[in-house]
Amino acid sequence: PGVIARNLGEWIALQLAEQNRLDPVIRSVLDNLDLLAKRDFGKLTRVTGLARNELLEIVNEIRNLNPKPGHIFGTTLIQPVVPDVFVREGPDGNWLVELNSDTLPRVLVNRQYFASVSGTAMNKEDKVYLSECLSNASWLVKSLDQRARTILKTAREIVRQQDAFLTKGVQYLKPMNLRMVADAVSMHESTISRVTSNKYISTPRGVFELKYFFSSSIAAADGAESFAAEAVRHRIQELIDAESPDAILSDDKLVSLLREKGIVIARRTVAKYREAMKIPSSVQRRREKRNPL
Repeated sequence: PGVIARNLGEWIALQLAEQNRLDPVIRSVLDNLDLLAKRDFGKLTRVTGLARNELLEIVNEIRNLNPKPGHIFGTTLIQPVVPDVFVREGPDGNWLVELNSDTLPRVLVNRQYFASVSGTAMNKEDKVYLSECLSNASWLVKSLDQRARTILKTAREIVRQQDAFLTKGVQYLKPMNLRMVADAVSMHESTISRVTSNKYISTPRGVFELKYFFSSSIAAADGAESFAAEAVRHRIQELIDAESPDAILSDDKLVSLLREKGIVIARRTVAKYREAMKIPSSVQRRREKRNPL
């Protein structure tokens, strides 16, 4: 809305028309944007009748245009993530876990003011009311302090259980669920769920949401220790990043390579993880790597 274009093709055409570059040749490419998105240059050259070098010149010109007209008008500011917990390595090699005091609410009870006000109370009802206000304020301060202690206690337990991740990297992330942490700190699962929601921890490996460390498990071969789903996704990403244009890895091949590393996983699970990471299929990746722009 607001750019007089009903789809991406029309929006690109409008930009080219402004530059006086919208001719029948380019129009034939825009009419086949689905082939361009798939990088099926072979079929695109046959449909448009263009030579490959001519097609690539047009494709590069299209790539330099703005595909998202809304960005022209967007003014939303991206809020940076402020960690609630800091983790750093101590002098003795152990991990030090500390709360970020800047993110904690600061609430204090001014007892001197309470004494001054209660001294002017004229009747019993006023004194009871002021006493209740003091009790509520004190309860709030204690609750906030307890909340901070719970966050710290939970974060320390997560760090303890995920020591290998902090030391060696994401491939060493361990399977962990709410119950494992809840049992370790003697709290209910719902409490752990609440204190880890929308809470971030700053580590030597980056800033992560506390929920990131809770990952389902993938079975290991020969009854060995299972793998965290996030660690398996990382391995899939590494394998795909390392593949060559002449040896693109299919989902079946990824399953075989993961099994060689002791990870027992189904093909459909590999496909689900790959799609969740927005990694194209092997057919699409083969086209992209053989036809880089």
